[in-house]
Amino acid sequence: MKIKSLLLGSAAALGTVSDTRAADSVVLAEPELVANVKICDVYGSGYFYIPGTEVCLRIGGFVRQDIGLGDTGSSDGARISHARTGEDQATWRNNTRFTFKTWSAQETALGTLKTYTETWMNFGNRNAYSGQGSSRNYAVNRDIALTSAWFQLGGLRIGKERSAFGTYTGYAGKAFNHILVPYGMADTNVVQYYFDGDTAFSAVVSLEKSSGLAGTVDSYIPHVVVGAKYTQSWGEVRGVFAYDSNYHSVAGKVRVDFNVTHELVLFGMVGYGFSGGLNDDSTNAVNAHGRGFYKQWGGSWAFWTGATLNLNEKAALNIQVSGDQLNNYGAAANVYYTVAPGLVVIAEVDFDHYGDFGVHMVNPSNVNWTTADKKNSVGGILRFERSF
Repeated sequence: MKIKSLLLGSAAALGTVSDTRAADSVVLAEPELVANVKICDVYGSGYFYIPGTEVCLRIGGFVRQDIGLGDTGSSDGARISHARTGEDQATWRNNTRFTFKTWSAQETALGTLKTYTETWMNFGNRNAYSGQGSSRNYAVNRDIALTSAWFQLGGLRIGKERSAFGTYTGYAGKAFNHILVPYGMADTNVVQYYFDGDTAFSAVVSLEKSSGLAGTVDSYIPHVVVGAKYTQSWGEVRGVFAYDSNYHSVAGKVRVDFNVTHELVLFGMVGYGFSGGLNDDSTNAVNAHGRGFYKQWGGSWAFWTGATLNLNEKAALNIQVSGDQLNNYGAAANVYYTVAPGLVVIAEVDFDHYGDFGVHMVNPSNVNWTTADKKNSVGGILRFERSF
């Protein structure tokens, strides 16, 4: 009995200790479920609410590879020394670009507050970049470019953007080598006001600082761009007028887009600069086609025209022809083919003719140059692009 009583007492004691420890143990709370990201469809598809805020965010961009050959702007007449013999020879011009974009929007008492950013990162070879001016086309990480970074409250936009002289009239067609004759798509800091009413009429006023060796304003007076647009079911008419405060010169462009059918769209654009000789100093490669920030074509006038023909739901044909007063001419034709949603393949053939001088600006934003070895050049480019 004594042994039995001892065992029962010990068990009771152990049970008491166990109950005491259980009472003192830390009780872990159940993990809180994090709410799923909420979709924000007020500003279009792809937006979602940043958790804990009323800000709607969208993220996107694309990955692209270009493979070029020949002597026109995009293919750039790429040349390199043979690795074993040292002999100078032509080569492919390749470039891979990653572009990252963000959009945000939020309603405020003063209107919609928006932001937009776009950044380019490139790996490839190009005459004008590799070796800081060398003609050797070594493939390298070439550059990181902040293309856009602005915020907009109501109609007021402030930040970094391409000039309204180019963006308001849009690209010169859907030929991606669209600057065989340049038309003014250059980088700048801006203070802009956009008027978009309930009618078919809209407008913009843009104060700009410009960029480049000769474009950036040299006083407290900014460059000024004024634009207007009229939109109807048949198409659109757009015009821009720019004042270059450095050279006290003006330039303008007018563009008309016409929807012939659902499948066929035509466009035509003309430009005129009132200081005809401003950009025509062929004795200096930096100045040729480059002194004026807006009138980047040769002579007083220039034109760009073309068409888009939708062949079916996956394929489209685009053509563009351009020229200026100094007998510089360009022509481009390509086929867009949609392989899958967000994935396109584009094949383009380009032709350009250099007129009264042989230095041509390849990219107004980055001031890259190529010297034409001949009056007439032909090139081509194959592009693969996945957008998201």
